[in-house]
Amino acid sequence: MRKFSVRPTLTLKGRTFKGLRGWSGKPLHPPLTDIPIGAYVIVAALDLLSAIGGDDHAWAKELWHAATFVMVGGLIASVATAVTGLWDAKESSEAGTQARRTINTHATIMITATVLALITVIWRLSVYGDELSTPVGILVLSLLVAGLVAIGATFGGTLVYDYGFNVETAGDSPVWHKSETDLMPGDKKS
Repeated sequence: MRKFSVRPTLTLKGRTFKGLRGWSGKPLHPPLTDIPIGAYVIVAALDLLSAIGGDDHAWAKELWHAATFVMVGGLIASVATAVTGLWDAKESSEAGTQARRTINTHATIMITATVLALITVIWRLSVYGDELSTPVGILVLSLLVAGLVAIGATFGGTLVYDYGFNVETAGDSPVWHKSETDLMPGDKKS
């Protein structure tokens, strides 16, 4: 019996292109979310360690600089993530539903985090060469951004895992039956 199946997962054949939303069964927004969430959590950790190290340790400055670069990368990814998420919500949900209200909550939290990240990046770049460790105000902002994305991600997870938002379920698909044949997207279910 075969142990692995990779081709159906990696193909776009048989999937409908939905613009900024991605492809049927392969939306763009969910995988993009990993980048800013990971970046902002890493930034908070680096900033906290840098602030603990203070101005007396050379490594604190290195952590402060690393956090700044990671924050910039996270912000760039946040913009692409927000655009795909907003387009996905607009095209995939109906006003007046619990799903739309959850989407609105998720989007509000994540957009707030992105705006705070932008403020943090501007502040960071304005003092980048002058500081020997993460300034306290920037530390507070980076911790706030990390906390917001963690909470916002919980709402996003509810949309996918609890509500099945934009998930194409297999139902009683042959993929759950013993077989040596892989079912490709778009293939007739047999």
